[in-house]
Amino acid sequence: FELSHNENNGHVFLPRGKLVAATAQLLQCGEEGPELALDELISRGQVIQERVANVDACYLRRLWEAERTAQLRLEALLSAKPQGRVSAGRTVDELERAQGVAYSPQQRKAVELAARENVLILTGGPGTGKTTTVRAIAALFRKMGLDVVLAAPTGRAAKRMSELTGTEAQTVHRLLGMSWNEDARQVTFTKTEKEPLEANAVIVDETSMVDVTLFAALLRALRPGTRLVLVGDADQLPSVGAGNVFSDLIRSERVETVFLREVFRQAEQSAIIRAAHAVNQGRAPDLQSNQGDFFFLCRRDPERALNTLVELCRTRLPENMGVPAAEIQVLTPTRKGPAGTVNLNRLLQEALNPKGPEKRELLWGDRLFREGDRVMQTRNDYDVVWEKEDGTVGAGMFNGDVGRIVKIDDSGEWLELDFDGRRAVYGAEQLNEVDLAFAMTVHKSQGSEYRCVVLAAMPAPSSLMVRGVLYTALTRAKELLVVVGDDAAVRAMAANDKRQRRYSGLRWRLAKGAAGK
Repeated sequence: FELSHNENNGHVFLPRGKLVAATAQLLQCGEEGPELALDELISRGQVIQERVANVDACYLRRLWEAERTAQLRLEALLSAKPQGRVSAGRTVDELERAQGVAYSPQQRKAVELAARENVLILTGGPGTGKTTTVRAIAALFRKMGLDVVLAAPTGRAAKRMSELTGTEAQTVHRLLGMSWNEDARQVTFTKTEKEPLEANAVIVDETSMVDVTLFAALLRALRPGTRLVLVGDADQLPSVGAGNVFSDLIRSERVETVFLREVFRQAEQSAIIRAAHAVNQGRAPDLQSNQGDFFFLCRRDPERALNTLVELCRTRLPENMGVPAAEIQVLTPTRKGPAGTVNLNRLLQEALNPKGPEKRELLWGDRLFREGDRVMQTRNDYDVVWEKEDGTVGAGMFNGDVGRIVKIDDSGEWLELDFDGRRAVYGAEQLNEVDLAFAMTVHKSQGSEYRCVVLAAMPAPSSLMVRGVLYTALTRAKELLVVVGDDAAVRAMAANDKRQRRYSGLRWRLAKGAAGK
């Protein structure tokens, strides 16, 4: 239980001493019992204990297997002979002419490395040209005669990737043919080493969101010599699942990595992008300028801040800035408290989708759902069957998918939900995996981009008042960003670079593999 609980906190393993102490505290007993029980689990093979970076690391077996698989398959990919060769310099010149752009030295370096390396990492903040570079790499691969697929960890990130690159992208889960094994009570994939992907090149965006289990599954599905390009922003929050894959890969120095640091002139005109880069460097954004696409409204009193936030969404932004409420996403660091998602969703529901005689409602526990509400799937459900207007049928809704309540049955026994054109019928009992989404936590917004973001910047638990949360929130806004709240809270978050330590052995394994070679 303790290992599974800490998997949800991002840990792939726990040091033996910490695991025993935490279990003893949980059971309010001495450490002798947990020590004996742990040894019994190890002897059965349900827990794997291994010396990792001078620590006795205890893993759930499947997480140990995932981490080992990720290391061994990445090693194999790095040592395999790349498929296809072109004259990189000449090809880059041709791509520049074809796309009508002039690549920066680092962008050019990324494309040239992609021509000769099997695995490449591309990282950079907003406005540094990641999308242009991905387009160039995809064009290069096609020129080399490679079959290219684009993927991202979530449906929203994949959709955004499709829009930005002009090439269809899909979720990593869909790419790998994910299904739910009822007997084993776990996700399985049809694409493995026995039935690998047909593609010669795979480009994955938003890789910071990929956990160790999904990364291992992806690597298992790649044929020897397949090109793999991992794209993301290393300064964003790590994956919700266990591991710190993107950061571990970069810090292992085993994979060629290109850091895009130059902010392009056109992007530099955006106050949002300037604010994001300032925060990334530990400086508070300019809260005085209030022009262009970034505004700060100082409201130190919580009640006044909430009133302002609701008014922005209901009238001020739609009427003064021409941004409809449906295109505004409210973000907050926390679920609890006055500026938490629970309270904000209640206030915004009343403001943006008020009670009406024509709207059916359903009370589920202490939450009220109403026809027209914006909702979000809060956990993976592989059994939900959905259908599109064109008759396409599929299954599965994933943590973070955002939709709308189209209809509530008169009897209150079922609801019809629309997730971006995928319509599904939910039984009332499935509402324990759905929440209102007028406001969402910054963590839940990862991989998404919104036309307008309104950020509630109020004091929250110290673990959430950190730079990574503020930086991720700022970089979700596409056209307009409004921060409402306490200027001291914003400055405190920008200054606090504390990152939660995650117990992960991938970086150590890769470094050890390099030493072994």
